[in-house]
Amino acid sequence: MKLRIITPTLHGVADYSAAVGLITLPILLNLGNSSGIAFWFSILTGLAVIVVSILTNYKLGIVRTIPYQGHLAIDLLVAITFMILPFLFDLKGIDGYYYWINAAVIFLVVSLSESK
Repeated sequence: MKLRIITPTLHGVADYSAAVGLITLPILLNLGNSSGIAFWFSILTGLAVIVVSILTNYKLGIVRTIPYQGHLAIDLLVAITFMILPFLFDLKGIDGYYYWINAAVIFLVVSLSESK
């Protein structure tokens, strides 16, 4: 039984929603106590998610130059980066937990996404 329940369109909705969260949550959670990278990396990643989503070949893409499979590969790279970021920059407390939780969510979304 395959559990690929997230369609490309639903994945697009998740992408744009995640971008909003990545941009706003560092402000709301007061990230950056252990390092400024915790604050700014999230915001820059959120902006990058918007760009990649606009460029992805799915229903919510606009320019549609990145294949959906390539988009999923980029998502995996982001999840891996988020997983190791707290170790690389010695992020403590909420700064570290924020990235580990985001990494887990991204891994889950990619694993549940249809591969088109």
